[in-house]
Amino acid sequence: MSTTSIPSAKARAKTRVSYARFRAWLVACAIRPEARLWLVIQLAILHAVLWTFILINLKAAQDVHMDVAEAYAWGQKFLWGYGKHPPLSGWVVGLWFKLFPAADWATYALAMATVSIGMVVCWMVALRVVDARRAFLVMVMIALYPIFNFKGFKYNPDLLQLVTLPLLVLAYLNAFAKRSWQSGILLGLAGALALMTKYWVLTMIGAIGLAALIHPERLRFLSSPAPWVAVAAMAVAMIPHFVWLADAHFVPLTYAGDTYSLQDSSQVHQLVAGYVLHNLALLALPVALAALAMALAPPWLTLLVRAPSRIVTRAWARGVNPGVNLSQALNIWIIQIIVAFGPPLGALAFSIYMKTDWGISLFFLVPLALVAIPALRVQSSVLFNIAAIWLVLSAATLAASPWIAAREMAANAGNTATYGARSELARELTQAWHARFASRWAVVAGTMETIQPMVFYSPDHPSPFTPNEAWASGLTSLDDVKTYGFIGVFDPTDERLLAFEKWVSAIAPNAERMVMTTRRFTHGKAGPAMSWNVYIVPPGK
Repeated sequence: MSTTSIPSAKARAKTRVSYARFRAWLVACAIRPEARLWLVIQLAILHAVLWTFILINLKAAQDVHMDVAEAYAWGQKFLWGYGKHPPLSGWVVGLWFKLFPAADWATYALAMATVSIGMVVCWMVALRVVDARRAFLVMVMIALYPIFNFKGFKYNPDLLQLVTLPLLVLAYLNAFAKRSWQSGILLGLAGALALMTKYWVLTMIGAIGLAALIHPERLRFLSSPAPWVAVAAMAVAMIPHFVWLADAHFVPLTYAGDTYSLQDSSQVHQLVAGYVLHNLALLALPVALAALAMALAPPWLTLLVRAPSRIVTRAWARGVNPGVNLSQALNIWIIQIIVAFGPPLGALAFSIYMKTDWGISLFFLVPLALVAIPALRVQSSVLFNIAAIWLVLSAATLAASPWIAAREMAANAGNTATYGARSELARELTQAWHARFASRWAVVAGTMETIQPMVFYSPDHPSPFTPNEAWASGLTSLDDVKTYGFIGVFDPTDERLLAFEKWVSAIAPNAERMVMTTRRFTHGKAGPAMSWNVYIVPPGK
């Protein structure tokens, strides 16, 4: 005879009390001044760890993105600029890989560490504008924003801006409130740090400048020492880079002009439309999930049955809202509106190639701009709901990530851009060099897309050399190429092959030429085969 054990009413009550206590504890930690910073840091660390493992699983059949490999190459030498971009992103990578090995997982950990630090800084920005309850909601909304998880898999200057630009906005809000020369120095240094990441941050610097001019309290700010000290501090901090820029004949500007100027107006319109739609789609997810968290605030089930419209309308009310600093909120709204509309309008006006990735750094203020609306009311239970939604989605994605990766690989089995075995090629070329010359492979030549993975994956980490490009990184020179020898690697389907062949013939007419084919196997499944033209030139005598 079987029996069924039914929990007693006391046990059920204890479960409910424990759940309620945990929810109350989370809300209290998010609000209390002595606990909220640690809660936010712990959440950021958990986010970084979870999404690092997710990305390891999702990208198991892929090499690291070429932007990541390029940044790794920059980090081999601490220069004041790297051809296309200012130096900060290279410096960060250089420091990171002094602590970690050159492995795929370490690049995903770097990307997630970057966005998680950005999350904490965004929370600090939010505390300048709204109360602690709303600031926590903002932070978790940002954690749900795909730029801070799925789309944040590749570390590059765009991703690093998710740290430096929130720091810039934080410094501006601090200077706007304090109006002291000390706050001006911090603002200037933050501006220099951002500008050392990528010149694109001039959009945010310009938006902040316009916000200071448009804000009703502009005279109080502009008549203080803060903005003028900030300008001076930023100019002084940027002097070493400006010297490098002049010595390099302003090559980053050449790169930008050659790469992103367009003549086809229809293509410009198409790219701008794609940029706008892409970023709206990404922002829709955290906004929708925050709305769901608000809708699930108790007593949502009762309201669903008796007054469904109240689920939405109860979050909105008239009257004064002490949880919002209207003066600082106005700064946020102005800045976000300018950076949302300014770049696409500028692209239309000046026929610029508008990349969707350029929006990565420009929309981190959207959650704060929405949560700072005074009419919006945020119940305490919303904080637990949004955190639970983030945790459930992250855990579910981690569990599903191997299946997602297998499905993606099956659907794109012939995609050499994604699944080409460049890491295998790097290791085979290293062995070939060692077998011939019994020395370190020092230089790899070719296009950036092809040779940067060689730099990352070869145990020798050769320096990249890109002939026929005006915006070389400066990591190696033609003299180094002649002294140390090199391996040239080129995709035979690339239309630039003829120019590269001509360069090799001029530099090393007796180069050893061969064709190598690589293919990766992941969990027993074969990726696409790729062939490469290889040119081996021995060290100079």
